[in-house]
Amino acid sequence: MNFSQTDEQKMLQESVTRLLDRSYDFEARQKLLDSGRPWSSDIWQALAKMGILGLPFAEELGGFGGSMADIVAVAEPFGAHLLIEPYVSSILLAGQCLALSDHPSAQALLANVIAGDQTAAFAHEEGKGTVNPALVSLAASEGQNGFTLNGEKRLVLGGAQADVLVVSARARGGVGDTEGLSVFMVNPKQEGVSITPFVTIDGRHAAHIAFSEVHLPLESRLVTEAHDALEEVISKAIVALCAEAVGAMGALLRLTSDYASTRKQFGAPIATFQTISHRLADMKIAYVKARSNLLYTTALMDAGRASAQDISVLKGQTGTLGRQIGEAAIQTHGGVGMTDEISIGHFQKRILTINAMFGDSEYHFRSVGQSLAAANA
Repeated sequence: MNFSQTDEQKMLQESVTRLLDRSYDFEARQKLLDSGRPWSSDIWQALAKMGILGLPFAEELGGFGGSMADIVAVAEPFGAHLLIEPYVSSILLAGQCLALSDHPSAQALLANVIAGDQTAAFAHEEGKGTVNPALVSLAASEGQNGFTLNGEKRLVLGGAQADVLVVSARARGGVGDTEGLSVFMVNPKQEGVSITPFVTIDGRHAAHIAFSEVHLPLESRLVTEAHDALEEVISKAIVALCAEAVGAMGALLRLTSDYASTRKQFGAPIATFQTISHRLADMKIAYVKARSNLLYTTALMDAGRASAQDISVLKGQTGTLGRQIGEAAIQTHGGVGMTDEISIGHFQKRILTINAMFGDSEYHFRSVGQSLAAANA
C-alpha cells in the first residue's frame, strides 16, 4: 500500500486550492453566508468544469473513476476553506446511491448532478447518529402499485434545495435488522413531503424532512436489500468528512502559529513563551496523528482492506484530535477566537459538526471497544 499522494493527486489538490484561494477566501465565504444563499453557484460550476463533481464515479457513468485517495486530495482543501457547497451530500452520498441503479431516470439525474445542473440530497439520518443502516426506521410499505413512505429524516444537507431526495427506508423487518432496507428516489415537491429548512452551526443549509403517505412507483426504488450498499457509501463519506476535518485542522495550525509568531506581549512574540510553544507543539502532533490516520485508512480503502473498525478508529480519532486542536487555537487567540469576525471559531464549528455526523467520537470508540471485546471473547 502507498501512503503518500501521487504527483497527479498533488496537482489535483493544488488546482482546487488555487481556485478556492482566488475565489473562496474567508471574506468571500462570509459574504456568501450573509447573503442567505445556500452555496455559490459559480464555485459549484467551477468544480463541475474541473471534473471534481464527476471524480468518484465510473467512466461509463460519465465520471472519472477516481479513487478514495483522489477524493481525500480534494476534500482537504474543502475543509481548509470551509466550503458550504453540498459535495458530500449530493456527490458522495446521494450521487453514489444513484450510481447503484441502472434505471434510466436515475442515470439521467446522475448525469445532471455530475454536470452541476442539479443537486441531490441524502435523507438518511433519523436523529440518533444513524451510522448503522440497520437503525433506519422510516417505513416503506409495499403495495400493488408501489410503495408508501411514512416517517421523518433529519439533518438532510441541502435538502431544501435538492432537485431529488435519495431516501433510505425499511420495506420490511424491524429496527436493528440488516435485511429489508431499500433506497428510494423521491421528488421533494411531491405531495406528503414536508421540508423544514435551517442553517447548521457551520453555515451549511440543511432540513428536517417528514414523509406522510408519500406514494412512490415501483421504479423509484434504486436499491433493494441495501444494508451493505449503504454501509459502503457511508464509509466513503466518513473518510471524506474526516479529510475535510483534517484540512480544517491544518488551517487552524497555520493560523495559530502565524498569530503566535506576530502577537507580542512584554516585548516578545507569545510563541516564545513556554506554555504557548508547548501548546503549538501539541497541536502539531495532533494534526500529524490525524492526517497520518487519514492517509492510512484511505490506503486501506483503496486496497479493499478497510474494515468497519478501521473507519471507526479514523472517525473517533479525527473527532477527538480535531476538538483538541480547535480548543487550543481558540485558547491561544483569546476572546477574539470566538468571534465571527475571524475564522478560528468557524473552523471549530465545522470540526464539531463533522464529529456529530454519522456517529461522534464516543460512539465510534465504543464500537471499536465492542468489536475488540467480541473478538477476544
